[in-house]
Amino acid sequence: MEIIEIGAVRMNDRLEILDEFASFVKPIQSPILSDFCKKLTSIAQSDVDHAEIFPDVFPKFLAWIGNDPFMLCSWGNYDFRQFKLDCERHRISFPFHKEKHINLKQAMADLKKIKPTGMAGALEIFGLPLLGKHHRGIDDAHNIARMAQIILKSVH
Repeated sequence: MEIIEIGAVRMNDRLEILDEFASFVKPIQSPILSDFCKKLTSIAQSDVDHAEIFPDVFPKFLAWIGNDPFMLCSWGNYDFRQFKLDCERHRISFPFHKEKHINLKQAMADLKKIKPTGMAGALEIFGLPLLGKHHRGIDDAHNIARMAQIILKSVH
């Protein structure tokens, strides 16, 4: 598995969405996307064929994050682990620390006192429609941000 898209949104202290980062990433170990991957993500082979490789995209992502204090939020631990794996694969120093990561999937389960659930199911629990295409990085980031606004206001 390799990162083929980085999608993120930046939120301020009031949990308002300020801007976004979206970039396809050209995979190098498995450069041809499987039919399953293309169907799941709606990412076309041409999207990644014309993209930059991870060592070129990741520094741009870090520059977008900037030097201000931040928390990296994701639905589950998969994205955090995949960033770490791709950094190791490309011999890039991994800049994120576990204490700088919030697993919103677990935070929501703790808040609602339920078993952890997938992003689409969580949106349903919150009464929020799924916006965009599920499993597209930037669309998932926006959907997760909408839930983060609810979850983080409840726990802080």
